[in-house]
Amino acid sequence: MRTRDDIECWLTDMDGVLVHENHALPGASELIQQWLANGTEFLVLTNNSIYTPRDLAARLRASGLDVPEERIWTSANATAEFLRQQKPDGTAFVIGEAGTITALHEAGFTMTDHDPDFVVVGETRTYSFEAITQAIRLIAAGARFISTNPDATGPSRDGIMPATGAINALITKATGREPYIVGKPNPMMFRSALNQIGAHSEVTGMIGDRMDTDIVAGMEAGLHTVLVMTGISSRSSIVQYPFRPNEILEGVHELVNGDVG
Repeated sequence: MRTRDDIECWLTDMDGVLVHENHALPGASELIQQWLANGTEFLVLTNNSIYTPRDLAARLRASGLDVPEERIWTSANATAEFLRQQKPDGTAFVIGEAGTITALHEAGFTMTDHDPDFVVVGETRTYSFEAITQAIRLIAAGARFISTNPDATGPSRDGIMPATGAINALITKATGREPYIVGKPNPMMFRSALNQIGAHSEVTGMIGDRMDTDIVAGMEAGLHTVLVMTGISSRSSIVQYPFRPNEILEGVHELVNGDVG
């Protein structure tokens, strides 16, 4: 049976695992430095498609974590890679911000509102009625409906706010078309991350704080799953699910000091 000692590469969620409310969680900085010093292959994953990896690296530095931008993999990166495989040099109409648009440009896509191959919905703080209407019309005319992630709400200082999943639902209601969602909990995001660092699922671990995204997707992708208690999940909430992670830890600090492969 596979144990942590067999793990050579790591994927880890960001919010609730490494950072919380823009502050590094205990052990997070030490774990990143340990991986870098040991030459351990790893990627930090996030469903956030607003920011580019460079933007996120800067935000993490401000939180006290030094993560190289090439070690960050977003749902926008995974979506762009998926679409590049589906239709190289394709076209897309995008509802989203720099993270999604930059990833698609780097994957060879052209942005257009005239007969695009895909309509891609990513996260943004400036959804417009006009853009959503255009997306609905393009999908009704035959464009394929893609979304970076399914999260219906996101946090803000004033409370929850609608996120990508809510806009997906609006477009679905108007068109009768469901989007193909690349981000977590789709194991596709983990497979694209594994390809990015040349890792194999048999020797890769996934650290997350959510049973319904990180752990289920990690399990379905064949990874060694580690649930930490520093985010969404609690020990009492785990019993609601019909599956279990391979390990449950109080936080990533328990992976520091030679305990990681």
